[in-house]
Amino acid sequence: MIDPLRPVAATGRGVLGAVASAGEITLFGAEGLSHLLRPPFYARLFGRAFVEFAYFSLPVVALTAIFSGMVIALQSYTGFARYGATNAIANIVLISVVRELAPVLAGLMVAGRVGAAMAAELGTMRVTDQIDALTTLSTNPMKYLVAPRLLAGLIALPLLVLVADILGVAGGWLIATVKLGFNSIPYLENTLSFLQTQDVVTSLVKAAVFGFIVALMGCYHGYRSRGGAQGVGSATTSAVVSASILILAFDYVLTELFFAR
Repeated sequence: MIDPLRPVAATGRGVLGAVASAGEITLFGAEGLSHLLRPPFYARLFGRAFVEFAYFSLPVVALTAIFSGMVIALQSYTGFARYGATNAIANIVLISVVRELAPVLAGLMVAGRVGAAMAAELGTMRVTDQIDALTTLSTNPMKYLVAPRLLAGLIALPLLVLVADILGVAGGWLIATVKLGFNSIPYLENTLSFLQTQDVVTSLVKAAVFGFIVALMGCYHGYRSRGGAQGVGSATTSAVVSASILILAFDYVLTELFFAR
């Protein structure tokens, strides 16, 4: 006889597992951040992580932002031309890129590139006992491996998003002036007059949160990797998927906080 409470029990186990995982990730992140407040600070490792986040991720983020701005300009023109509201295209491109597309797409691109690399690196160190070796050498693995990466994510992604904001708006301006026949000077004046400080602040705050999420998920899943090469592969996949989901979830939360009336 089938137990009618079996689905309820399975749902309960899933909920409890999710809550337990959220608690573990929160404690892991809090411990990593706490080590930033206590010496020593490994500046070389921070610099390496920062370069990996910022410099080597710049090309993919820049290309993503430019083409996103171009697409938004084209789609806006297609829709607004029906109602004679093409003058609003500059404003739509600005809001779409600065408030949403630049931080979200940059976060997702960096999650796929840097988050996966972090999980693979730390996962390999875990399964080859290099992390345990750090402990035997009286080096705290959280301070040595995790804390510099968390700080790098917090600082680097806002800088990337600032560049993405500019390039995304520039991509929209390029399509509007070259393909759609807009006058360059009025388009730029309309864009600058519509830009608000809150839009830029929101974009950078989102970027800092997303950068921390990418670094946290990469470090967490790599640090807890088990089971050899297969475990490292699973940790890499989990880092990218979980970071992407959290970026989208926190994007809604932050948007609600900044713009809900």
